[in-house]
Amino acid sequence: METNHLTHLAATFAAHVGRSEMTIARWCGVHTRLFKRLSEGKGCRVDTYNEALRGFSARWPDDLEWPRDIPRPDLKQRVA
Repeated sequence: METNHLTHLAATFAAHVGRSEMTIARWCGVHTRLFKRLSEGKGCRVDTYNEALRGFSARWPDDLEWPRDIPRPDLKQRVA
């Protein structure tokens, strides 16, 4: 689990849409302080990490390229 993937996605997405990382967290369905906590070196649960990745993938802007070094989840394989 690479938590730096989440912080990179959050910063990139937030800058692109002109919103705060707290707003991005809310859009992704995770706690609004998640990205701040991760940037402070704290961790998160695996299910939180996976939920955030799925949230990013589902809401990622079409006009913004997904970072090549971060695996993008396939939303069709989501387990309920």
